[in-house]
Amino acid sequence: MPKTWIIPDIHGFATTLKTMVGQQIKPDKSDRLIFLGDYIDRGPDSKGVLDFIMQLQEDGYNIIPLKGNHEDTCVKTWEAEKERRLPGGWWSKSQLQKAWESFGGIQTMKSFNVTRVADIPEKYIRWMAALDYFLETENLVAVHAGLNFYIDDPFSDIRSMLWIREFSVKPEKIDHKILVHGHMPVDLKTIDQSVRKENPVSVDLDNGIYVKHLSGYGHLVALEANSMKYRVQTVVEETG
Repeated sequence: MPKTWIIPDIHGFATTLKTMVGQQIKPDKSDRLIFLGDYIDRGPDSKGVLDFIMQLQEDGYNIIPLKGNHEDTCVKTWEAEKERRLPGGWWSKSQLQKAWESFGGIQTMKSFNVTRVADIPEKYIRWMAALDYFLETENLVAVHAGLNFYIDDPFSDIRSMLWIREFSVKPEKIDHKILVHGHMPVDLKTIDQSVRKENPVSVDLDNGIYVKHLSGYGHLVALEANSMKYRVQTVVEETG
């Protein structure tokens, strides 16, 4: 039976992702790999993460990459900077680029060997811009951050799908499917408790891969949705 793997926030840890996929998941092309966004920023090789996922797509694997708030911010910053012109050819960082840099954009630009977001190759920007915000399957809803259950149609609130931090699931609004998301780091104990529940309404898979020196955090997690079993990959990169 084909498997459905769900992988949350990777944040530039390309070698860790490759190790998880190559040594633990070992997907067949009939399997489905759902990525919950936040491929870039904070970690050492955002470009490598994007290259790896894009290559999996090109190689014919069933890849469903969703958009996270970091991709959304990067794309918007890139588009704004491309349109920005200053007299005499001078260039200075906009407030938008400074804001993006403050939560990981500097590391992303370094992985592309550029100092301006506008110099990131367009193919990466267009790939990120085209990502879907959510995926609904027969038994789950996958999204980066979560959903706004205070409105009639939770799927109409795009900002919440990217950014929401606190919410209470109303199962009837998503046909009593399991909501699987990332965005907010939780420890391994919390992930384990959520996955092991008999009828979970939501599962947060983000273990804060970039979080160091905090017990229970700092790993990449992958959930196999059919069996509700998960794998944990320790960070491979030397991050200092």
